[in-house]
Amino acid sequence: MRGTLSRVNHLATETSPYLLQHADNPVDWYPWGEEAFSRARAEDKPVFLSIGYSACHWCHVMERESFSTREAAELLNKHFVSIKVDREERPDIDAIYLDAVVAMNRSGGWPLNVFLTPDGKPFWGGTYLPPVQSRGLRSFSDILTTVADAWKDNRDVLLKTGDSLTEYLQKSTAQEPADATLDEKVLHDAFEGLVEAFDWQWGGWGRAPKFPAAPAVEFLLRIDSKDMAGKTLDGMALGGMHDLVGGGFHRYSVDHKWLVPHFEKMLYDNAQLATCYLHGWLALGKPSYREVAERTIEYILRELALEGGGFASSQDADTDGQEGLTFTWTRSEGVPDELLNIFEKNRFIIRGQLDDAKRAELFEQREQRPKPARDDKAVASWNGLALAALAECGRFL
Repeated sequence: MRGTLSRVNHLATETSPYLLQHADNPVDWYPWGEEAFSRARAEDKPVFLSIGYSACHWCHVMERESFSTREAAELLNKHFVSIKVDREERPDIDAIYLDAVVAMNRSGGWPLNVFLTPDGKPFWGGTYLPPVQSRGLRSFSDILTTVADAWKDNRDVLLKTGDSLTEYLQKSTAQEPADATLDEKVLHDAFEGLVEAFDWQWGGWGRAPKFPAAPAVEFLLRIDSKDMAGKTLDGMALGGMHDLVGGGFHRYSVDHKWLVPHFEKMLYDNAQLATCYLHGWLALGKPSYREVAERTIEYILRELALEGGGFASSQDADTDGQEGLTFTWTRSEGVPDELLNIFEKNRFIIRGQLDDAKRAELFEQREQRPKPARDDKAVASWNGLALAALAECGRFL
């Protein structure tokens, strides 16, 4: 029954691995659709919209800490209509509400949690919300209670916020495309922006978290700016975010040194980086770039190829509920001590040079471990990137 803690919600018949991860939550989740909004209007309740994806570590954390608990489920089921969305399945919905949260907070990410009016207008949102007050963040239950009270006692304020934010989003997406040509000035300004934000010690742009900006490196290689491109390719290849044992790249680095990753592996990152390192090898002639490209392609073919054709979208950050368990090491597993860098809980990340024999030995050992779950959605655009990478790498390698 609605409003109870029944272990059945409306996600059981969905096909998205992310939605199915929440199918046995006590939260009465709905998939995105008119049924949920009709109920919200009929019962005069706000909507709680939560967006994430299967490989997302912090999405798993919030699922365990909050969406699986009686306290949060009771509040959500009593005061809200709750909707779950897979951002990879519905990038259109994700884009709208991510823009809304960024407009409110100047930052965004996943899990993306947004409160909406029954007609879908956002009035408050954030990302990960802890179960207890932590690091300046209020607890999830406290936020739910506050929003429920505000909907009851100060609804006009929430509706006005929703209207204003919706108007802002509509104006920002209704801008006419610029008619400027892609001339030398545009390219020069882009280059100057990259120079200004560049990390000359470790490569890449910004501090932390640091994402692999493959298109920026490709641009630099094409305009023959080899210093920044080479520094970035070298920094990312060192290990940590780059999987030295099994090939391929994790999603991003939580530090500015490319050392400690969030461990999910995404098809689109690996497809772009395989091509990026191929182009780095062709432009700069460094043999290690060719090796990185080859091992990244090997990873894609080995771990992401689907039996019926195409490629899966991602591998999870967690294994058996523990972040990075498959990809981290202990001191007793044969990795040279000088290559071990602390991660957490006496587990280490490998960073440095591995010869072929040691890499093969460690890979064989790692293959005996449980593997992270794979999201088997074949996203067309990401498969396009992978096919382009395979075609070009196949040509030159």
